[in-house]
Amino acid sequence: MSSVRNLLLVVAAVLTLAGCQQHSRNKLYNPTLVDFQVSYNSFMDGRLYPSLLMGSAQLNNPAYALNDTNALFAISVTAPASNAVLRVSVDSTSLNYVTIIQEVLPVKGVRYTFYPMVKWKYDKLYRTRQQGNIDLTFTCFVNDEEVDVKNVRLNYRSANECLLSVRDQKGQNHDFRWMFAAYVNEEHPYIDSILNAILRQGVITTITGYQKNAATVISQVEAIWYYALEHGITYSSISCTSNPSTTTNVQHIRFFDEVYNSRQANCIDACVFFASIMRKIGLRPVIFVEPCHAYLGYYTDKRRSKLKLLETTITSWVDFPALTNNYNETMAANPNATGRERISEAMNQKYYRYLSEAQIKQWEDNTMTFDQFKRAVAHYLFLKASEYDLETYANNKANFANPDNMQYQMLDIQGLRAVVQPITDNY
Repeated sequence: MSSVRNLLLVVAAVLTLAGCQQHSRNKLYNPTLVDFQVSYNSFMDGRLYPSLLMGSAQLNNPAYALNDTNALFAISVTAPASNAVLRVSVDSTSLNYVTIIQEVLPVKGVRYTFYPMVKWKYDKLYRTRQQGNIDLTFTCFVNDEEVDVKNVRLNYRSANECLLSVRDQKGQNHDFRWMFAAYVNEEHPYIDSILNAILRQGVITTITGYQKNAATVISQVEAIWYYALEHGITYSSISCTSNPSTTTNVQHIRFFDEVYNSRQANCIDACVFFASIMRKIGLRPVIFVEPCHAYLGYYTDKRRSKLKLLETTITSWVDFPALTNNYNETMAANPNATGRERISEAMNQKYYRYLSEAQIKQWEDNTMTFDQFKRAVAHYLFLKASEYDLETYANNKANFANPDNMQYQMLDIQGLRAVVQPITDNY
């Protein structure tokens, strides 16, 4: 019995070896000669940025788009025969669909390079809030014969990570801060309800964009400002990330709904929040980016002849929701309270600094309502925010106008819409 079993094993081994030899003889193309290679853009240091994939319009613009000059992936082969048909299949992962690339290799022995666009699962990219790893498998076929397989492991980042700059192998920095515009989302569904709330505030009665004069434009921006104060948006910096890359510079940016729901924003978060609402009503916002800071600007006329500034972080100087709660609690405890007794003494001392003597007298004489009290404070802060960055803007105007100065950038959101679209969850 044992001898029969051994005989069968020997026969099986012979048949297997014969099959392998037959398969080898049937192979037309030598993987060594084809030399199939897959590379990932060295600029990105092995990192995959969902924000870049979602925001880029992928136009043929080397300054912005993902194209042959700065594509993410490159595949190269040596043609084993003239007019050979190359097919490369990218397997599906949690972040991409199966992708097929097919090209003709005209001349035998010539090296060809192609830049495939992987079919991403954009809804999954948008919901990526923590970093992780994916393994992309590229399979090479020539004339329908499988020739070789390559694997590329990438570290994907949170969709909140905005790529600011990358340094190439020659030490040259490439600027990506135009990606800030991808976080400006004038299409966010929250904005319609926000505009309704703005009209109910009574600061303005209509939203007209540029249909009237500069004063009307400024009033509309002030109404957005008042809404942000009433909503309680305060300063909170979370710009740092866990990204260990030594060649890329990134910053965490909150999406519109994250600012709205958390009521927290750093300088760039607040800029994109305000700019989103401005864009929705037809205004043209501009984000000024300086080393370690960003502030907002907007044109007061359609011809873009006049520009106003707004330091959005000043919203954190006050806490209107806490002030309103204090007023409601005080009036509930003492419905007959008048004058300065309508809020606590601590609140009076905190907010008096934003009022003129005449306004304080009106408040204490009970001739100013609580809503008027808040509007007076908000107006003072709006004027302060409009003046806050005037000096630094004047000092750096030449830097903003210099396209070679990457430290200072004036990002016209409408102009950038040709190359970068809003990041949304609507995929």
